[in-house]
Amino acid sequence: MNSVFGDRKTIIILLAPALLLYTLLKIGPVAWSLGLSFFEGNTLRGFEFVGVENFTKFFTDEAALQSLGVSVFFAIVATVGQILLGYMLALLYVFVLRKGSSLLRTIVFFPAILPTVAVALLFRSFVAVGDNQGPVNDLINFFGGESVEFLATTSGTMATALAMTLWGSMGFYAILLYAGLLDIPDEILESAKLDGANGLKLVRHIVVPLSLPILLSSIIFSLNATLKVFDSLLALNNGGPGTSTAPLTLYMYRTAFEYAEYGYGSTIALVLTLLCLVFTLAIFRSSQRKAED
Repeated sequence: MNSVFGDRKTIIILLAPALLLYTLLKIGPVAWSLGLSFFEGNTLRGFEFVGVENFTKFFTDEAALQSLGVSVFFAIVATVGQILLGYMLALLYVFVLRKGSSLLRTIVFFPAILPTVAVALLFRSFVAVGDNQGPVNDLINFFGGESVEFLATTSGTMATALAMTLWGSMGFYAILLYAGLLDIPDEILESAKLDGANGLKLVRHIVVPLSLPILLSSIIFSLNATLKVFDSLLALNNGGPGTSTAPLTLYMYRTAFEYAEYGYGSTIALVLTLLCLVFTLAIFRSSQRKAED
């Protein structure tokens, strides 16, 4: 075995198919999109080299900046909610229910495997008004209130989208964080309890620091996923009312595939990629400072 993996030619032969496939499916399209960001036009009228004009246009485009704000707001609020709810559920699994948490873990995780478009349509029916009024407004009417058209306002649509996202994803992050909590040695926890660390003190001073690597990984994963949200908001209200809840991904899609501005659409995609990179590096940077302190 050592003689096989010690041979460079053998390693190259074994890795070549995977590297070729990765290059064709990942690196190639990314490089093509990066190149398109310096051009303007489409396949019908041709492409014209414009340099950094698309980037300048982005930072003066009110619609793009509005979509950028929607994406950042949605990502931050959704990430905070996902991680908090997921961590609370993970603590419940490990320290309260223990071995009896299997059924609850399965039930809470189930929404994570549902198609996001199906979940969006489900929540859309929940808050519906009119002839096919949903249970949310039925409940409001039961307590004497008037029906609310949640999807007719920006705040109502965003609240529905956030509730939908948290319901569909908190089970996934609960399992992810649960796996990290299981790696904490029982001896450390027992020793801390003997020293008087119980309840919130145990969680704050022992559990959170020891589970910090998986916690940071979950935050990065959540931020990147929510920054790139697309299909759920599209199915929920098509980025409406108007374009007030349209994320940057939806603006990119419309620019590239509805308006056939491939160059500017690629620029928006590159900005979104850089945004994900900035958030990820910022989290890594903050974690390194805490480790040094």
